Amino acid sequence: MKQNNWKVYILKCSDATFYCGVTNKPINERVEVHNNGKGAKYTRARLPVELLAVSNEMSKSEAYKLEYKIKKLPRNRKIEYLNQFN
Repeated sequence: MKQNNWKVYILKCSDATFYCGVTNKPINERVEVHNNGKGAKYTRARLPVELLAVSNEMSKSEAYKLEYKIKKLPRNRKIEYLNQFN
């Protein structure tokens, strides 16, 4: 059975860099985990983080493929590209 509860999200870190991640948890909980220093190693050194964009729900496979594509894009296209999936 296909589970369509995965989302791709982009955070803006305190140093103005972007972090792109995937989750199947509620997005507000995931952002809180990052801001509590328990998220990805990349964001721990760049707190606080702010949610910039999130996709609609999709399958796990689709979410990881989308994350991979977004990470390869130049900074100025990441959010625009993710917003196409809303």
